[in-house]
Amino acid sequence: MALVPPRIGRRHALRAVVALLVVLGALVWWLRPFGEPELKGELTFSTGVRTGVYHLYGELLEQALKQDVPGVKVRLDPSEGSQQNLARVAAGEADFTVATADAVAKYRLDGKPGASSLRGVARLYDDYVQLVVPAGSPVQSARDLRGKRVAVGQPGSGVRLISERLLAAAKLDPARDVTTVAIGIDTMPAELEAGRIDAFFWSGGLPTNAVRELSERFEIRLVQLGDLVAELQGGGSPARYYRAAVMPQDAYARARNTSSVATLAVPNLLVTTEGTDPELTEQFTRTVIASRDRIGGEVHAAQLVDLRTAIYTDPLDLHEGAGRYYRSVKP
Repeated sequence: MALVPPRIGRRHALRAVVALLVVLGALVWWLRPFGEPELKGELTFSTGVRTGVYHLYGELLEQALKQDVPGVKVRLDPSEGSQQNLARVAAGEADFTVATADAVAKYRLDGKPGASSLRGVARLYDDYVQLVVPAGSPVQSARDLRGKRVAVGQPGSGVRLISERLLAAAKLDPARDVTTVAIGIDTMPAELEAGRIDAFFWSGGLPTNAVRELSERFEIRLVQLGDLVAELQGGGSPARYYRAAVMPQDAYARARNTSSVATLAVPNLLVTTEGTDPELTEQFTRTVIASRDRIGGEVHAAQLVDLRTAIYTDPLDLHEGAGRYYRSVKP
């Protein structure tokens, strides 16, 4: 006798469908990265001059974010540098940026608008201060810049802060003892090559492409600044963020230096405000750390981003979302 399958009532069928949907939902949740929110929206990242390290870092970070948070559109906004970057973030014109620790300290010390809302996301890599001259220049230290035409950076840049402090440490008055030229790294190399300036200051990761490319077509030399470090550090905050450093001879292989160059370095911080969404900041921090090796292939300084030191964002308190990420990966 043939067996007749039992009839399934409507209520039982509904229960079976509900159970199946629960199982499928759990499977989809399991397949998603644990704890990763589905983020959507748009954010602005204020970078720097287009030929500088900040902007290149921003371009590569944008690519990494497209993979990690495809629902978030990233807009890059070039700038003059650290000072303008901080003003943009504090005013809500940008969501994230990079700025040097000394520029952050000065912004807070000066009580600029929105200074109290600034928060740290990560300590990135150090900028190295570079004084570049033609290879045949008589300049052997910053003190020899008296009477010279010197590019000191744009008004909104971090290098402007550092170059003015260096000139003061060298006992030079920027308004009287040198002819200062307010241009950035996008035009400094061409002006030096054309002989319209005698030297330029730059603060950036090693190597900075604009300086490297200049060294490949024009004979340059990097001038030591190590003799001014103690004088700078004696100035207290924000100068306390400078440290003695050494640029290896092969940082710019074509430069006419016969040995390493003593200089100073200052940390770069990834900055946002306390009002930035914690989930977005957590994911942003995760991408910054996870993409270090990929970005470091093109921005060599980024290879120095270290999970163990990234959490130290002095003089800024750590953003809640960034803190969440660091706690999640703590051994």
